[in-house]
Amino acid sequence: MSTALIANLEKLIGSARDGALLRYSLGSEYLKAGDCERAVARLREALEKDAKYSAAWKLLGRALAEAGRPAEALEAFERGIAVAEAKGDKQAAKEMAVFARRLRKQGAEPSG
Repeated sequence: MSTALIANLEKLIGSARDGALLRYSLGSEYLKAGDCERAVARLREALEKDAKYSAAWKLLGRALAEAGRPAEALEAFERGIAVAEAKGDKQAAKEMAVFARRLRKQGAEPSG
């Protein structure tokens, strides 16, 4: 667990360097550290700052799946696929489609 990195990134919240990338980075570090709920929170904040951030949608879906929230994960992947396709980010869309397909096979349904 990179607690020093997380602490340093957290210090930047609210500073001039705060933004979608910072929140995404924090979400990624929290997920690596096994703190799925904090990862989900920071990734949602990243998406509030930039709803077209396809990498954040993909990581949010993974964090939700790891947190045992498959319906929410599927919803995140579906929204992320739409965003990625609209941006022409074909690789991210393909990756999220694979994750979404796995969740559907496990019986996940979108919560919305």
